[in-house]
Amino acid sequence: MRSFLLALACALLAACGAPDTGPKMGSAAPRFEATDLDGKLHRFPEDFAGKPVVLDFWADWCRYCANSMTQIDRLQREHAASGLVVLAVNVAQDRATAAAFVAQLGVGYPALLDPDSKITRQYGVQGLPITYFIDRDGRIGGKILGEADQKLLMSQLKRILPDAR
Repeated sequence: MRSFLLALACALLAACGAPDTGPKMGSAAPRFEATDLDGKLHRFPEDFAGKPVVLDFWADWCRYCANSMTQIDRLQREHAASGLVVLAVNVAQDRATAAAFVAQLGVGYPALLDPDSKITRQYGVQGLPITYFIDRDGRIGGKILGEADQKLLMSQLKRILPDAR
């Protein structure tokens, strides 16, 4: 038991020192194309030029993703009039699995499919959920690693939408 705890402690310490991956704050958000659950092609950033975007990576097996997605849905509904766009990127799952999860949650924003994890790799995603906040100029303005509550979401949203309340 002691050996196990020591090994666990070492693993946790190593993870704490892992380099931050993905696009850096202030850098241009990586471009991508993806289809949503209805088969519509979305091109980022072209289709969303001039709009603040929340980009959320998720999967149905992720323990914290469901709560984060419902919190983000609330955020989107409250700030849609400000032009806020939310895109949920499903990581490496088939359309049927992703669609069932989205239907169960009842979220109102597009869920994009990333079956080969190309977008996921571009954004340096190593764990779920992870949420990026992208400003009107297409630059990374904020990021949340892990589950998000309204307070944390608002603190990051204000970085890309300063008038948000």
